[in-house]
Amino acid sequence: MKITIVGGGSYCWTPTFFRDIICTEGLQGSEIVLDDINKKHLDDLHQCCKAILRQFGKTREFKLSVTTDLPTALRRADYVILTITTGGYDAMENDLKIPYKYGIWQPVGDTVGPGGISRALRNIPVVVGLAKAMERYCPNAWVLNITNPMSTLTRCIGRETGIRCIGLCHELYGTLATLQRLLGCDNWRTDLDCISVGVNHMPWIIKLGCNGQDAFPLLRKALAEGRMPPNAKGPGAVLDKKLLGSNQVKFALFKAFNALPAAADRHLVEFFPYFCTEKTRKGAAVGVALTTIEERRETHTPAWKKFVADVTHGRKLMKTQISPESTSRVMAALAGLSEWKDIINIPNVGQVPGIDKGVVVETLGIIGRDHVYGLPVGDVPPGVLTQIQRHATNQEMTVQAAVTGDRGMVLQVMLNDPLCGSIRDGRLMEKLMDEMLRANKKWLPQFFGK
Repeated sequence: MKITIVGGGSYCWTPTFFRDIICTEGLQGSEIVLDDINKKHLDDLHQCCKAILRQFGKTREFKLSVTTDLPTALRRADYVILTITTGGYDAMENDLKIPYKYGIWQPVGDTVGPGGISRALRNIPVVVGLAKAMERYCPNAWVLNITNPMSTLTRCIGRETGIRCIGLCHELYGTLATLQRLLGCDNWRTDLDCISVGVNHMPWIIKLGCNGQDAFPLLRKALAEGRMPPNAKGPGAVLDKKLLGSNQVKFALFKAFNALPAAADRHLVEFFPYFCTEKTRKGAAVGVALTTIEERRETHTPAWKKFVADVTHGRKLMKTQISPESTSRVMAALAGLSEWKDIINIPNVGQVPGIDKGVVVETLGIIGRDHVYGLPVGDVPPGVLTQIQRHATNQEMTVQAAVTGDRGMVLQVMLNDPLCGSIRDGRLMEKLMDEMLRANKKWLPQFFGK
């Protein structure tokens, strides 16, 4: 089995994915290829992964190589893990700082809003190019997409090529872990059962069970009383104010929609224009902080690089257990080891009624030998369905605009986007669009003809 990590020079993702692969039953003996356009990053991660193999005593069990040549990386691959960011921090800086001037604040800027739209426009041509290369070198391979914006990138692969792709995101599981604490249960994986539906970074739990009991009334009671429900261990404990403070947005939306958004608040606020405003002190009043480019450059990346160096030189060891990221277990299931249930982003073939076929939706699904199946969600509450439809349609248009270089369609996408709608002078929308396209011109040739 050949597993290629495109973006294998990622200090953030590669050590985790690599450890998970070599520790997952069914993936033993695989050839693992790290591919990246940055040779220095690639060399650093190569040494780190060799150290991980030594730590686990698996140096002879796996074949590890690195390359900057994409055809070499893809040739005869069975699985391609995609973790890239076209333009890096320089482009992300434009995604965040230009909208600031127009009064639009984005905690992340990677999915919707002007930053998410801009990021999609840059990444889609690159990802389509990768998928077309896969049609030549590994036409039967699966893409496991980790890159954002997940919905649009997963969609463009299936729309423009015959390559099969699954988008994987951990946000739902973070919310279920929070619910475990709020509801006082022991283990969300065994005690909680849910039906989740949406688009990436805006999935909604529309039904929730806790040990066979309808959990929404329990959750409402816990939130109203500020106390966890009593359980076998004794009376309910007072809810953690920090936990409540960092989930104010999802609980406000739960109260309004009678369905619970299942992503971190820092992602959720980018789908709505009401939370990161002047009056909320750019989100601070609802527990949301803006992650700046400076923070990413000066704090996040140096920490990741230090960890990689520490693992490489034996100053730190990788944890021995597989991470919550499900990428390796999805590959093992696709290889036929056993079925695996997970939250997945795949095209809608009817699992979500009321959403056009082909649109990428996020639901629970079953992965088995060389196939994936999205579980039907049943009727979706009208208010929730309207939110999903709006963003799903906009993401379809984003893919079309990126593939064709249609400026008019980009403008329509921005006019339809709720966060962009916080601009109160419509004449500024085209100005914002032009400024963002110009700032990222070297990554957006499709929008700039002769």
